[in-house]
Amino acid sequence: MPEELSLHSDARFSELVLPALTNHYGTLYGANALHLMGKAAFLCAARHAGCDVVMAKADGIEFHRPVRLGEIIDISARIVFRGRSSMTILVNAFTDDSGEKDPAISGHFMMVAVDGDGRPTPLPTSDQCNAEDIHS
Repeated sequence: MPEELSLHSDARFSELVLPALTNHYGTLYGANALHLMGKAAFLCAARHAGCDVVMAKADGIEFHRPVRLGEIIDISARIVFRGRSSMTILVNAFTDDSGEKDPAISGHFMMVAVDGDGRPTPLPTSDQCNAEDIHS
């Protein structure tokens, strides 16, 4: 049964939307948004697994509003469930040009811990995680 996971694995970073990241409408190009979200999911999963991880699935990606050229996008990732070798990472992207956090993009990413040969490998057991870091 999947378990909820530790806070120490969370990943957060910000990105300025420059022209190279935009499409012909002057908004963040969807493929570039997925790249940034995939990076956040990877950082989160790799921190927890302590070994190589690969993306197995991106699911439920929702573009809530356009992110415009010049906006700063804040991206956060956290583990919401884990299995034997896989983790589901929730990634959210927000902007705050209005002074409030405005949801822009969200989605789930399944990441799998792998060994040196690229085969799934077990994640650390829950008792290897610090009990005070477990999500309630």
